Amino acid sequence: QLQLVESGGGLVQAGSSLRLSCTASGRYFGNYALAWFRQPPGSERKLISTISGTGEDQYYASSVKGRFSISRDNAKNRLYLQMNNLKPEDTGVYYCYAYFGSKDYWGQGAQVTVSS
Repeated sequence: QLQLVESGGGLVQAGSSLRLSCTASGRYFGNYALAWFRQPPGSERKLISTISGTGEDQYYASSVKGRFSISRDNAKNRLYLQMNNLKPEDTGVYYCYAYFGSKDYWGQGAQVTVSS
């Protein structure tokens, strides 16, 4: 079982950068594929990026491609999301997600607010 805790959210101006972290407690972190989801106010939660267990394979939604970068440090049980050139439409609660086979886990979310 994994427990996931996000950190690094906040209020920033458009054009700024933020780095979100997700720290996992539990075993076999490297076996899990990881992802970041975003839930804007009043909207559904949507996938924005994924990363494989080794970190070699990554996916980005078109809305963040070229601005966001996902990475992981398996030695530290951490997942990261570097967010550059933030836009007001990036505002929302960001969730980290881990999945392996039939097991999946969610973090509690971190609020990111981008002002124009």
